[in-house]
Amino acid sequence: MTSEYVDELRANRREKDEFFAEHPQSPIPPARREAFDGLQYFDPDPASRLEATVTVHDEPEPVEMETTAGNPVRYLREITFRFEIGPEEHTLSGYRQEGDDGALFVPFRDKTTGQQSYERGRYMELEPTSELADGDVVPIDFNLAYNPFCAYSETFSCPLPPEENWLETTIPAGERKPDFDGTET
Repeated sequence: MTSEYVDELRANRREKDEFFAEHPQSPIPPARREAFDGLQYFDPDPASRLEATVTVHDEPEPVEMETTAGNPVRYLREITFRFEIGPEEHTLSGYRQEGDDGALFVPFRDKTTGQQSYERGRYMELEPTSELADGDVVPIDFNLAYNPFCAYSETFSCPLPPEENWLETTIPAGERKPDFDGTET
């Protein structure tokens, strides 16, 4: 991992911290913003920036994801990413809501979930630069994994990672567990 990448990652983290501290749409409850001194992050980790092989689902299957508010939300499983961490192979699914052409939504849990990272899982968004095809190799950067807004405030309803995206490995990268429980004070 180049020092330029690490500098860019740290700059993005500072920018996000400013948004969370000052912006009216911050998920940090207003009563907590004055004491907010930034999100908690794992250190940038070159081993957490991986290459994944793509499998495209020509007829995406619907997946009902539970949410923190209890009302399920429907996504389509469009892509499966296959990658290795050490000697083990893992997969994650990428989803979109019907009619959405934006980034692929990749919610996941790993063995840091509930210990070092948010107990309901984390998210990544992948924005391919072109249409993906079977066998394409794309980067997956767990350094960019982030907590959903519901980690900071119970007023948000967030999709929970489906079981197919529960990784049986430790991903010590991206955002760490918030230092408060997300309930209003």
